[in-house]
Amino acid sequence: MARNIAGLLALLLAVSICGAVTIPGPVSDAHRSAALELFDGSFSSLEEAYEALRVFEILGIGNKPDVSTTTCKKVAENLELSSPVKDLFYSLKVNGILKCKVDGDVFKDIALRLKATVNDASTLVDMYYSIGSLVLIKDQASDVDVLLTDADGTFHSIKALSQSDGRWRYSSDNPESSTYAAGLALEALAGVISLASSEIDQSRVNTVKNDILKLFDSIEKYDDGTFYFDEKFVGGSEHQGSLSTTSSVVQGVTAFAAVTSGKINLPGDKILGLANFFLGIGIPGDAKDFFNQVESLALLENNRVSIPLVLSLPATVYSLSKKDQLKVRVNTVLGSAAPPLTVKLVRAFRSDAKDSAIIESKELQYDQNNGIHVLEAFPNNVDVGTYAFVFEIALHDSAGEKVYATGGQIHVPIYVTGIIKVSNAEIAVLDSDLGSVETQKTLDLAGNDVVSLSANHLQKLRFSFQLTTPHDHAFKPLQAFFKLKHETKHEHIFVVGNTGKKFEIILDFLGLVEKFYYLSGRYDIELTVGDAVMENSFLWLLGQVDLDLPEAPEKAARLPPLPVDPYSRYGPKAEIAHLFRAPEKRPPQELSLTFLGLTLLPFIGFLVGLLRLGVNLKNFPSSAVPAAYAILFQLGIATVLLLYVLFWLKLDLFTTLKTVGFLGAFLLFVGHRILSHLASTSSKLKSA
Repeated sequence: MARNIAGLLALLLAVSICGAVTIPGPVSDAHRSAALELFDGSFSSLEEAYEALRVFEILGIGNKPDVSTTTCKKVAENLELSSPVKDLFYSLKVNGILKCKVDGDVFKDIALRLKATVNDASTLVDMYYSIGSLVLIKDQASDVDVLLTDADGTFHSIKALSQSDGRWRYSSDNPESSTYAAGLALEALAGVISLASSEIDQSRVNTVKNDILKLFDSIEKYDDGTFYFDEKFVGGSEHQGSLSTTSSVVQGVTAFAAVTSGKINLPGDKILGLANFFLGIGIPGDAKDFFNQVESLALLENNRVSIPLVLSLPATVYSLSKKDQLKVRVNTVLGSAAPPLTVKLVRAFRSDAKDSAIIESKELQYDQNNGIHVLEAFPNNVDVGTYAFVFEIALHDSAGEKVYATGGQIHVPIYVTGIIKVSNAEIAVLDSDLGSVETQKTLDLAGNDVVSLSANHLQKLRFSFQLTTPHDHAFKPLQAFFKLKHETKHEHIFVVGNTGKKFEIILDFLGLVEKFYYLSGRYDIELTVGDAVMENSFLWLLGQVDLDLPEAPEKAARLPPLPVDPYSRYGPKAEIAHLFRAPEKRPPQELSLTFLGLTLLPFIGFLVGLLRLGVNLKNFPSSAVPAAYAILFQLGIATVLLLYVLFWLKLDLFTTLKTVGFLGAFLLFVGHRILSHLASTSSKLKSA
């Protein structure tokens, strides 16, 4: 039992350190499995259809649901009808992926309508969808004229909605500014540049680049170096969360950088921080959030600003006993191979001694077959404990520093575990007055030694032991508990103190009699030691001690009831034994049969009387119809008598009453007809 609990304790501690450390890695197969679950092929709109198709395209999912037939039908309907601009936008988005069969004249009609919308649009959202749709038509139908004759004016109209802090307004009538709207505006401006019939004034483009830098000045940051944008606009009808807001900015910035000359000088650590934000949220459970995550990562994977390289570790817990190797991977956000580079371990230090480095300037070896960087073995000065490892990525080609963002020095928490040795375990009973040892025993905890002691309230119990690491250093665990458990299941737990090189606890029973409620008898002695980096956390039964405590005085505190296990109510209930009343004594079978015969005597007498008197058939009708009613009436009465017999033998009361109801109505009808005939015949005879 103790061994099982110790295993459970070690498992819980291991889970705690694994759950506490999350190093975001690139997109994996888990994202592909989640995509198939979130996008099952049933879409309520073309917007949802596009999000699903785009995710499948980015993640390279081949066994996706086939929705091309039904979706292309919706696309054709939307493009041919006077649909809202937003519906046209997503119809064209879907068509760009599925390549539906759309007549060229349809694109021309839509382009004319969209140009008119751009000229008349008064809100940022209308301009975003209209310009975006024109860009899509340009990519799908090159022969259609989508160029804007007054691109400068359109550019100026959108730029007029910008604010001094880099955010944008949704319309000139709305004074509130929004970070989410900034992403829409930048993407719309990128569309204007690509649709311009002549080159946009470069000074205006540079002004927008400065707006982007101002926008990034207001970016939010977590302690781990993750960057994100938060929505501060509160006057809109729909609030945007951090994920959708950050995604909007990324889409806008990358779109604008793709159509402009020169480079937007954004800090590489912020670009890498945005990538870590999208990767660090795991796998969203909402389809819209999942799309925003994957779409943003795809744009960061290939952009003209800076491509982030993600350093990830397959594990952050390493065992000295198993001689684990530290492994590091460097990939792009979608898991593609990184350019030639070197990973250097700049330094490593214990979490509780940041000023004392145990590893400095160590270059990791590159395993070309597996694409990982490896630290083959930990130095001897790396012992059990928690550490912070600081890595740095150095590109082999210096020109790549302008293309890739490596993020400078990357701090990663590392847990080094090992088997802790337990030694010099002693337990003794001391005299309370003189402190002399009355009984002392040495314990071999590894051999499961169990001792048996006895003491009274005038004595003390001392227990001590030592813990050492695999490198023979003193080890201080996160928890060390000494427990005395009475045979009545009442238990008392004490924390074992650390006196330097050893752990020791002394229990003075004279001062504990009230805590023990003057309860004499046998107490089990248990020791619990556990730590997150201790591979052999344990709960051991050390033995028993028989305590002889004085009688409880009258005013002493009463022994409290044992706590009730809250999960006990879910356990099996006690079996309920039902006691039925004994059946009453019945008469003999012969008496019952005799009584049955007596009840049949009147019926037999009736039959005998009929035979003696003879049957009178003088009034039986001779005509066919009255005769039929007479026969049915007699048969109905016979059926009722038969029903009484069946009720006695097998039918229940409700079935019998239901049948009698139908037979009664039948007898009432035929009886009335035959009696009417007999009355009519009798009246004719009397009148004659």
